[in-house]
This record gives sequence, C-alpha cells and structure tokens, in this order.
Amino acid sequence: MKNCYRLLPLLGLVFLLTACKEEQKAPEALTNYQQWHTVTLDFEGPETTEAAENNPFLNYRLQVTFTHAEKQYKVRGFYAADGNAGETGADSGNVWRVRFTPDRIGEWTYTAQLEQGDSIAVKPNSENGTGIEIKGAKGVFEVVPSDKRLPDFRAKGRLVVSNGYFRFGEDGAYWIKGGADSPENLLAFEDFDGTYRMQSSRNDGEAHTNDTIHSFMPHLGDWEEGDVSWQNGKGKGLIGAMNYLASKGMNVVYFLTMNIKGDGKDVWPYKDPDDFTRFDVSKLAQWELVFQHMQQKGLMLHMVLQETENETMLHDGDTGPLRQLYFQELMARFGHHLALKFNLGEENGPADFTPIAQNDAQRKAMTTYLKKIDPYNHPVLLHTHSHEPARSNVLDSIVGFKELDGLSLQVDKRESAAGIVADWRAKSKRSGKEWLITMDEIGMWHTGAVPDSVTPQHDTLRRYVLWGTLMSGAAGVEWYYGAHNAYNDLNTEDWRTTDRLWELTHHAMQFFEQHLPYWEMQPRHDLIGIDEGYCFYKKGAVYAAYVPGPQKNVTLNLEDETGKFSVHWYNPLEGGELLSGTVKQVAAGTTVALGSPSTAEEQDWVVLVKRIE
Repeated sequence: MKNCYRLLPLLGLVFLLTACKEEQKAPEALTNYQQWHTVTLDFEGPETTEAAENNPFLNYRLQVTFTHAEKQYKVRGFYAADGNAGETGADSGNVWRVRFTPDRIGEWTYTAQLEQGDSIAVKPNSENGTGIEIKGAKGVFEVVPSDKRLPDFRAKGRLVVSNGYFRFGEDGAYWIKGGADSPENLLAFEDFDGTYRMQSSRNDGEAHTNDTIHSFMPHLGDWEEGDVSWQNGKGKGLIGAMNYLASKGMNVVYFLTMNIKGDGKDVWPYKDPDDFTRFDVSKLAQWELVFQHMQQKGLMLHMVLQETENETMLHDGDTGPLRQLYFQELMARFGHHLALKFNLGEENGPADFTPIAQNDAQRKAMTTYLKKIDPYNHPVLLHTHSHEPARSNVLDSIVGFKELDGLSLQVDKRESAAGIVADWRAKSKRSGKEWLITMDEIGMWHTGAVPDSVTPQHDTLRRYVLWGTLMSGAAGVEWYYGAHNAYNDLNTEDWRTTDRLWELTHHAMQFFEQHLPYWEMQPRHDLIGIDEGYCFYKKGAVYAAYVPGPQKNVTLNLEDETGKFSVHWYNPLEGGELLSGTVKQVAAGTTVALGSPSTAEEQDWVVLVKRIE
C-alpha cells in the first residue's frame, strides 16, 4: 500500500489515508433473544461418544460466563452428542451445549471455556484442566422484552421463595400452586429412549406394578396440532396429559428423576442403571422437550431427586463425586427452566420401614451443593415422612438451616394436615429461616386421593387438606393417588379419573389469587366460632374463613379491630363470583354474626370479611 501514496495527487491524500487503513466491516446486527426465553448455544468440540474411554460427562467441563452491565452468571454446559439427539437418538457427536435464561433486557456478552481433565466435571471451578479450543467461544447478543402471556412462565420470569411463598423474582407477583403428585414415575414413558422397568413391584407398602411402563394413551386426544413430538409422532400421550392438567387450571407436576432401587425401578438419567458416570443424551433431550412444553403451559417442574429406598445408593448418602455429577448434569440440562423446584428426596431420612437412610449432615451437604452449583437459586425443599416421630426426628435437626427453603410435606391423617402446616411454619419462623411449605402427599398411603366415582366432591380432601392447609399458610397442594387405588402412584395413565378434584383445587387457587394478600396473612382458626372451621387473616385488612356445612350462627371475633367490614361468600364447590349473604357488613370491636349465604345451601362455604373503612 505504500506505493499508492506516490501515485495519487496530494488532494486525495486525506481520502487515501482513510481508504488505505485496514478494512472495517459495518457492525452486524446483534442476535436478539427475548427476556426469560432460553438461549441455547452450541459449540464444536471433540468428537466423542457416550461410551468413550475418555468419559465426556466426567472428564470434560464446559463453563460459559454470561455478562450484563448489571449482572453476571456462570453456567455449566453439557455434552449434546450430535446436537439433535432427541430426534436422531444419537449417542455420538461433537456438540457441546449450554442453556441460559437471561433476566435482564439489553446487551449480553458470553465467554465459553471447554476443558479436559481427569474427573474435572466434579472438581471446583478454580481447578483448571487442559483448555480445548472451540469455535465461537466469545459473542454478544441483545435481549428484548418477552412477547408471551400467562400461563407461559416466560411472561413473568423465574419463581423464587419469598416470605414463605413462591414469587416471580423478588419484586414480582406471588404465585400459589396446585397440581398432580402422581404418578411419581411420570418419566417412565415408553416414548423416551432407553426407558424400561427393571422389575415389577410387589412389595407391601407400595403401589404394585407390572412390566408395562406409561403410554398415557387416554390423553392422546389432548395433544394438539403444533404441540411438540419427536421421532415421527412420539410423545403425544404425555404431552396431551400435560395439556389436560393445564386446561384444568393446574400449575405443577411432581416427578422423580431417579428411582433405581425404588418403587417403580423405571426412571433414571443414565445410559445404563449400573453406571452412574454416563448419561443417556437422547433420553434427556426428550425429557427437555416435555419440560419446555410444561413451562409454556404454566406447569412447574417439581423435580424429586431420589427415593427413600435409594438415598444411600451413591456414596452411602454422602455428596461425593457420583452424586455431584448427577446434580451437575441435571442442573446443566434443566436448571435454565423458570418454574423449577428441587426436592431432596422422597421420604428422606430414617423411619421404621426404611432404617438405612441419610443423616442430617448428608441432607445439609446435598442442599449446600445444589445451591452452590445453581446459577438461578431455585427453591430446594425436603420431602417428609408422613407421621411422628419419624417426621420430627428429621425436621427438628434441620429447621433453621439457611440453605433449605422449605418442606414438601407428607401427612397420613388428613384431619391433622392444617395443624402440621401451621406448626412448622411457626417453628421455622422462630428459627430465623421461615420455610415455604407445600402439602404434597396426603395419606393414608394406601388411599390418598381416590377417583371421582368413589367420592364425587372429595369432601374430606377439600375441607381438611385443600382449604385447611392453604388457610394455615401452605404455599400449595398436590394430589397423591394411594397405593391401593386402581390408578395408583405408579400406574396412573388417566388424570380424568379425578377431574372433579382438579376443579375443586382450581376454585381454591382462584379465591386466594383474586381475593387475598395471602403472603401477608396468618392462620387464627380460633377466631371463627365453629368446629372444624379455618380462619386466615391480615389484621386491619381481611379475614377469610372456611365454614364446614351445614352450619348456623357463624361468628367472627373482631374484638381487636375497628371500623366496618363487608361480608361476602364464596362457593368452594362451584367457584365463580363472590356472593352476598344475609349480613352485608359488620362493625368491628366485638364478636360479630356473619349470617349465611343467600342461597342457604347446606354445604361448605367460604366467607370473606374485608375492611371497608
């Protein structure tokens, strides 16, 4: 280029100095992603296989740092075979993937680092391996507002724990849950690669199974055109089932990710249930397709990490390398989801029927490790035993532990469920770490929730468990199908058997969402002057009471209040709008008579007493 200066007149020198500089392309437009939508980035790395001697799950570590002006995330990636394994079934390839959910609008940068080393996947990030060059290791993208609407979680963002309840971020709306606790082996689905039952279950104390895993055939008709499927139409039964639950207003589904040695013996993330260091990439890719659909339908992922029968299977219960690897893989592949809670394990801890169990130190170590590797601070809960003293023996030693967010409560006798919720909310609050408590498994173990054909209005579940626990501070309810039911905790194929129970649950959820600042309320069941009634209140603002019927002369103690309060009634069997009653308003300062609903139906009612001046 030097000779070109001699060939041009001086007048063109300024132009030439510009033209002779190194060419600079106009900046390309940044790739746009939407806030709360998953950003998936693929990198070309070493060609390998699930079975390679140099284990791609254990001996490689992909770490990607995502940076915004206000925040930074360090996110683990994972081996993705050919990048399309859910469709192809591939177990080999050179694709390494990361999934990230941005929470800020604006420009983000990322830097990826792939390293190789002996067991580096379970070593601290501060320990370096041998760096492997990957294409596109650095980049920039722009995040714009989401165009989604509820119930799709991408409309609101990530659910966290706040004040003993679920909330969209620290400053967003509160959220209350209701949904399905059964079947626990939801992922034992015939359309998932590498999925089968190791053996039938015939033990007393658990649901019986045969050699057939789930097809969810009754819900094939609930799959809709445009919904996800894979491998020429697989997946429609399970996707249809999720559509059905969402259509009933449910917003959470419970499932195990590993039941080796457990009741079903049909769910695991591994390529082989005897090798805990290698994962089934295509199966996990198919799980992800279902999880994505669930999130779009507004269904929280209640991910239960183990069972009481296998809680000591890995390192005798310690959080050693195999358990760490298991947690790392689940977090890398699924931690990006917005509505996800980790459950430390079903019926965790010792009981008469399961004396070999994890101890307090091991439970705490699991919790600490999950929190350490989770970029997003998902809720971590502990599933309890159903009765005393097994339940308290575990909980008394862990209440107040700062990193445990709450309880996934199991109760055998439904009449006691509300009191147990209230007791543990109060105990945890006194400990300095207020727990979120969800009522997730109601007994007795052999009965649970039965089909509508047996109890059409689910009277005791509706009264004692649904309304009783919600009015005692529970953050939601899930329904467990008992082991002796025709459709039980392992063989459920059709959720329409409890269609009415979903309706009753949705009525309760709507009442709490539309009429109560429930996150600011406390239980005071003694304020309502009736037997087996429940009262939930915020002093100076609102009282809600569940009134079992038939009841007459319903009163409410407002001695500590001043001013006037309106009185309305809500039908927990039919839902809908608030109704007027025989008493329209009351003056506080004494115990007041609330009258009755105008329809005077001899059934359970809910009364809402709200300050008007």
